[in-house]
Amino acid sequence: MRAGLAAQRVTAMNTAREPGLQALERRATAAYLRACRADVMHAKPGNVSRAAPAHGMTAQDFLRSARVSAAPMCDLALGVGERVLEAVRATHDAVGCNTNLGIVLLCAPLLLAWQRASRAGTLRDALRERLRELDVHDARCAFEAIVLAAPAGLAGSARHDVREPARVSLLQAMREAASRDLVAAQYANDYADVFELGLPALREARARWGCEAGAVAATYLEFLCAHVDSHVARKHGLTRARELVQRARQCRRAVADCADWQQAQGPLGTLDRDCRQRGINPGTSADLTVAALLAERLGAGVRPAAGAMPGSRQGEASIDDESMG
Repeated sequence: MRAGLAAQRVTAMNTAREPGLQALERRATAAYLRACRADVMHAKPGNVSRAAPAHGMTAQDFLRSARVSAAPMCDLALGVGERVLEAVRATHDAVGCNTNLGIVLLCAPLLLAWQRASRAGTLRDALRERLRELDVHDARCAFEAIVLAAPAGLAGSARHDVREPARVSLLQAMREAASRDLVAAQYANDYADVFELGLPALREARARWGCEAGAVAATYLEFLCAHVDSHVARKHGLTRARELVQRARQCRRAVADCADWQQAQGPLGTLDRDCRQRGINPGTSADLTVAALLAERLGAGVRPAAGAMPGSRQGEASIDDESMG
């Protein structure tokens, strides 16, 4: 199997030099960077943003992480596990902390699916195929990345512990962890939360509030209301994580009664202050929001025939500190 993987990589490296495939890498990079940038440009309760550093991290850390992880995340020569590992290594070298493990675990399959799909079908159709191709090598790379990133509250597991050599495919390992981790659950359910909750929430919130800040924050709030946040549960326990769900639902009800986005800042600010006072960072809900933003930017059709990606400038693939404005 390893010989076959090596042959596939050589083929991918050779074909990646073709102008059409280079364009795919550039467009995937632009979509990834824009999704990551939106994550910190717009405030979300309890999370790091350009206006609010938190938990020992700043918006600049997240922007830098996006920049350095973009190349491996969009490299046509790499599979899912390799993309995750190289992205986490680059991030660790650049910022020295875990800013994006959940993001890269969620975005790597989306990017690969879009890049390697035929023109027929949808992004989710292509994603299903890529997920079922994941193998033990992908698991070994992902396990190494998780250990390197050292997410808060990471505990051992009786089966498929990331500190032990992987013996099953990455999809099998994620299915095993799906009941306790929302990122793993996306692998197991073909990204049901991203496509069935996140994408509709983005569209509805953008239409309701008429601004990107509203779309991002409202989508994040939907994830907070729908599930116990895995990061919060690992770090603070299930009781506090469930309490957060209830507070998020109260916030959502209050936001729904607001006349405009400016008025909505009141209940959102209350939830934000509450999270910060308790030291709570709903990181998994933010990661799912980034994945939904990326899926939206990649589009429902998997491979646009020509021209720039909808909503982007052709060749756009940059993210810098000054762009925070």
